[in-house]
Amino acid sequence: MTLKDAALPFILSLDIGTSAVRALVFDARGWRVAGIGARESVAVRTAPDGAAEIDASALFDTVGRCLDTALAQVAALAPPSALGGVAVTTLAATLLALDQHGAPLTPIFTYADTRCAQDAAALRARFDECEVHQRTGCLLRTGYWPAQLTWIRRTRPAIFRQAASWATLGDYLELRLFGRRRISYSAASWTGLLDRKMLSWDLRLLGDLGVRPGQLAPLVDRDAPIQGLLPEHTARWAELAEIPWFPAIGDGAAANVGSGCLRPTHAALTIGTTGALRVTLPDVERVPPGLWCYRIDRHRALLGGATSEGGNIVAWLRETLRIDEDPDTLDRALAALPPDGHGLTILPFWAGERSPGWAGNVRATIAGLSLGVTPLDILRAGMEAVACRFALILEQIEQAEVTPSVFVAGGGALLSSPAWMQIVTDVLGRPLTVAAESEVSARGAALLALDALGITVDAEVAAANAARFVPDLNNHARYREAIARQQALYRKIVQRDDQRDDAASC
Repeated sequence: MTLKDAALPFILSLDIGTSAVRALVFDARGWRVAGIGARESVAVRTAPDGAAEIDASALFDTVGRCLDTALAQVAALAPPSALGGVAVTTLAATLLALDQHGAPLTPIFTYADTRCAQDAAALRARFDECEVHQRTGCLLRTGYWPAQLTWIRRTRPAIFRQAASWATLGDYLELRLFGRRRISYSAASWTGLLDRKMLSWDLRLLGDLGVRPGQLAPLVDRDAPIQGLLPEHTARWAELAEIPWFPAIGDGAAANVGSGCLRPTHAALTIGTTGALRVTLPDVERVPPGLWCYRIDRHRALLGGATSEGGNIVAWLRETLRIDEDPDTLDRALAALPPDGHGLTILPFWAGERSPGWAGNVRATIAGLSLGVTPLDILRAGMEAVACRFALILEQIEQAEVTPSVFVAGGGALLSSPAWMQIVTDVLGRPLTVAAESEVSARGAALLALDALGITVDAEVAAANAARFVPDLNNHARYREAIARQQALYRKIVQRDDQRDDAASC
């Protein structure tokens, strides 16, 4: 959308993801305004022990620089009153401890941090995980707060005692900017501590974890804005001083909205750094085994499953195998390889498994290597392996009698590779529609902000007008065999190592 065709008011959308911070602008019809935007990479510290953490102060500085750039562009190109609000979406779940002054005591622990695997197992021994799963929509696994808080209490007791509050990235950002904080139902649902029916903090879990409700941010819905920047920020961002700033929502919720997937018939498949397959429902009476149920807002639930792998695996394989072709040449070479023609079976758990088996402490396995296997074969096999995990997630969704007929693809890693788009299409055996807006999470947050301002936008228009990939049924049959082979290896590796207990039965 060019600036001259854009409709006011504009929404500044902050998308804080695992790989980058983006500050983009969308118009009143939900289209991104060309020529305005900023992007900076995010540094995630990883280590062999399972660490996956982000420096909170450094990330705030990154957000600030993106705001500087985007706001300068808005000031140069648009009328002074163009901005109508700020929307925020962040990677979920995130956790950090704050002292009594709101200063970070810890880095931001991300969902991919698996150092709490022992603590997750201990929680499963104490609690009925299936009952917790139905109450909160989340399992007692490494990606959620119960296990992470238990790990901090065990390994860093001084910090646990010193912590005045526990925050997500979104409410930490609000605290830095406004001196007060709230957390949306959406972001809270990703912590594993929200009662998804009552929309309140789960007091039974908090009591066992040694956390007081007052240490958590007050709960609000996504349409409750905050206004009034602290004086120290007003001079720098005068344009934001008094406009509505909406609470951060989970990136998965935003991606479904931004993809136009707001009905049970429409599923959003997003592959960025990581991946997810999700459907929007008015409510979920019972959460299917192996899946999660989060919130978009008080009216809508999000049912699906996520992987810790996506574009991060492609990037790792390219770097490790020293595949340095330009993206277009590489994609054509990948597309020319036969489906499942490499003789490899991969469990793509470089950062542990999430859905559907939740073996959080398991690691990746590559089986079938021979002298004839090339780096390109391994890369394609990794992409196919990730796609196979989404086929298993879809099976779980459909077993819950939710049968989406439209599949909308989003996420930078997937949309940048037509070869991977076709692989996913063939693995699922379903047509895949390309999201018309590549930045689906940023768009979704902007659409929800527009809705809160009383401006209704038809989110599904973008999906209806987009290009489609059609499955090759012969390739689909080959991939069904590959999925069976992957599952056989999964049973040998994961159950042999006793990495997985009965998540699938919940």
